Amino acid sequence: MRRGLFLFSNNLRLHDNAALRRIASQVDELLLVYCLDPELFRPRFCQTPALGSHRLKFIQESLRDLQAQLASMGQRLTIVEASAGRTIPALVERYDVAVIAQAQAIGLDERRQWQALQQQLPDCRFIEANNHCLFEVDELPFSLGGLPESFSKFRRKLGDQLPSPALAAPASLPPPPAGWRTESHAGYSAAGEQRFIGGETAAIAHLKNYFSTTLPTQYKATRNALWGWETSTKFSAWLANGCLSPRRLLDTLIDFEQSVQRNGSTEWIYVELLWREYFQFYALRHGADLFSFSGIKHQKPLTSFYPQRFRQWCEGTTPYPIVNACMRELNASGYMSNRGRQIVASCFVHEMGLDWRYGAAYFQRQLIDYDVASNWGNWQYLAGVGADPRGHRHFDLNKQTEQFDPDGEFRRHWLGEDATAVELDHIDIVDWPILREGQ
Repeated sequence: MRRGLFLFSNNLRLHDNAALRRIASQVDELLLVYCLDPELFRPRFCQTPALGSHRLKFIQESLRDLQAQLASMGQRLTIVEASAGRTIPALVERYDVAVIAQAQAIGLDERRQWQALQQQLPDCRFIEANNHCLFEVDELPFSLGGLPESFSKFRRKLGDQLPSPALAAPASLPPPPAGWRTESHAGYSAAGEQRFIGGETAAIAHLKNYFSTTLPTQYKATRNALWGWETSTKFSAWLANGCLSPRRLLDTLIDFEQSVQRNGSTEWIYVELLWREYFQFYALRHGADLFSFSGIKHQKPLTSFYPQRFRQWCEGTTPYPIVNACMRELNASGYMSNRGRQIVASCFVHEMGLDWRYGAAYFQRQLIDYDVASNWGNWQYLAGVGADPRGHRHFDLNKQTEQFDPDGEFRRHWLGEDATAVELDHIDIVDWPILREGQ
């Protein structure tokens, strides 16, 4: 009797799950585990937890949906509130596990944890497969070490190359060992709901609903809007948490183009998928430099850390109403438009002179669609220490306001009457109150 253990992480789905299919074909009994590490809730960099309430709720919904699907196949998912580094060795010993599998980790901490498990459990066979990217590394027309230094070069080198189609969900799975118990919870039905509900069921419902409309043909014209459910594709949360495979999304996009219409908007949806793809390989290529103040260019930006300014930015009480509205939307909902993210990140670095890593860490906590590669890669890009060939992106806040919120509707919605300008600083370098003229 050969036993295996599959560790779910940011791949909370059954479709296009290569590692799950591989281990299922090699074992007689299978343990399915998800580890919710308590360290995620403790203050880390910039004294903020890595996991906030919005993403936690989404993950919990995703796990309940996954549990329901697995229960229908005679399987059980156990959720453990402990690190994988502590949980897996104990389960290996207790159940005599011979094979361990997971989706390929993109984040540095997760990769180090996987390597530590391999060293700690030398008698086990380890399986790892890509679940988060369109392409396999060996499908790229360059080595990982030769990753192009900019997205435009990356896109040109890929040319017309397309990835393999998504894998179907397994029809069956090996049973769990006797005595393997956990609760099953009802899944979610999300067809037609205009909010982010975690889980593969909700992801597929949104995928089908989106491509049953004409919205894909209008995407390029609406994608820069500051708000509105239908202005962008809204796949990001399900992609980031692994409820939806990027290959499944691309397959559906190609079907739409072949059966309905292909235009500049549908092509741009693929471009956005390639941007996401670029940052995944960017994270794998650069490792710890993804989190370094000087970035991949090893050039320190002329910014620092000012606690008062950082708090103003987080709370949406800066001198810049458009930034405040975006930040209050983020805090209330866990989501912000792509244009909004560019605006607030540019303000953070350039107007407020803050260390970009603190902004990235706050996004990590708050965003429902947090993705380690896309988040930290994009922040480096805006801070001028990443993959931007121009060096930095400084957005004119007045121009952005006039262009994307000309009638003030977005600001009024999130700020109400609280849209008056405030001073950037209230204390000086030695913490004395700053007195303005007339005070």
